[in-house]
Amino acid sequence: MSLSCSDCFSDLLCQEDSSIIFSFAGDDSPEYSSDLESRPPDFEESIAGLIEDERDYIAEIISRSSHESIDSSARAQSVAWILKVQRYYGFQPLTAYLSVNYLDRFINSHHFPKMNGWPLQLLSVACLSLAAKMEEPLVPSLLNLQVEDPKFIFEPKNIQRMELMVLRVLDWRLRTIAPFCYLSYFAFKIDPTGTYTGFLTSRAKDIIFSTIQETSFLEYRPSCIAVATILCAANDLPNFSFITAQHAESWSDGLHKDNIMSCYQLIGLKNRAKKQTKVLPEVRVMARASVASSDSSSSSSSPSSYKRRKLNNYSWAD
Repeated sequence: MSLSCSDCFSDLLCQEDSSIIFSFAGDDSPEYSSDLESRPPDFEESIAGLIEDERDYIAEIISRSSHESIDSSARAQSVAWILKVQRYYGFQPLTAYLSVNYLDRFINSHHFPKMNGWPLQLLSVACLSLAAKMEEPLVPSLLNLQVEDPKFIFEPKNIQRMELMVLRVLDWRLRTIAPFCYLSYFAFKIDPTGTYTGFLTSRAKDIIFSTIQETSFLEYRPSCIAVATILCAANDLPNFSFITAQHAESWSDGLHKDNIMSCYQLIGLKNRAKKQTKVLPEVRVMARASVASSDSSSSSSSPSSYKRRKLNNYSWAD
């Protein structure tokens, strides 16, 4: 008689109460939830508590120098694949964020050789699977999770082994503070009427997804990224274009205008770089088209010269 999956891993189940697992340390700390952003934006003390708790999870906020064990382009490809699967299945934004968080923290452990190729792909699948189990009500099978043209396809048993390795390296600490937790609160600080909060939070989420693909953003805390992305979203609206990092610093204790401004400027720099990469190929295509057009016009305007060149070539060959 074959054993079920639950039978095989029954000894790995945590016996703690779920309220302990998902609550912050300390009796006065707010309960962590992925839908914190949907609550009424009047949690000044809760937001300040979240920002304070970020210091306790400083290991999850990776510095740039810690990614020597992975090529930045390889990491960007893994993150891009995770985001594709997130969109394919309609996973919550937090699921994608947690996946990348697990991947970065695993790589940051310094216990593994330089990762690339199939090991990095296997790690990406395992991190996405763990994040989906944390946040999604319905999780695809491990085989069905490998969609959107992955470079390698792995058997479920190999993914499960990788999941256990990730859990051990992360010391089973799968919850984290994400920028999404702050967005509604900061949007309310900009627009207390609530007229534009939907646009601000949606636009900020899009920007956050673009930042997690860049290793240069790993040194910034989630609260700092949340403020910087909300400011970027606000600058798209004429009514709020005057709001600066100095204004944002007063929104909660623990925010620092220098860090916010640095993150904000980096987002702008990356956006300009992306726009340039989109324009340059179009310029090259136009240039090639103009050259081809000039060649065709010159050849069509003087067919006799072309014939003379052809005859001359034959004479040289003789």
